[in-house]
Amino acid sequence: MRRRAAQRRWWGPALLVMAVIWWLSSQSDTPGPPLRHPLDWVAHALSYLALAYSLGRATGRRGTALLIAVWFGALDEVHQAFVPGRDAGIGDWLFDLLGALIGSRLATRARPTPEERSPDAVLSEPGA
Repeated sequence: MRRRAAQRRWWGPALLVMAVIWWLSSQSDTPGPPLRHPLDWVAHALSYLALAYSLGRATGRRGTALLIAVWFGALDEVHQAFVPGRDAGIGDWLFDLLGALIGSRLATRARPTPEERSPDAVLSEPGA
């Protein structure tokens, strides 16, 4: 039960990251200095790494997190095609995918349970 509550808390950050990505892509001119290639791709990868990480923690499933993040990235690229001064591109989406792959992997990698992390568990292992 405690694990489910911890997972649910990650929906807030996931939705916040999605809202920030959508808001930024709605702007004709994003705040801050302009990012030229390849720095804009780094920004895409990091944004979707954060999104997929939070989705992975919220769902507990790598595939689900990846699917949601990648579809959101595609939707956002289509959205940008209609924003004056912005353009959509498959290259941007591929970097969204790269970041999402890494983020979902990091979020769902195997973690030791609290029992496995306790000092007593280490002492009780055979050969310890």
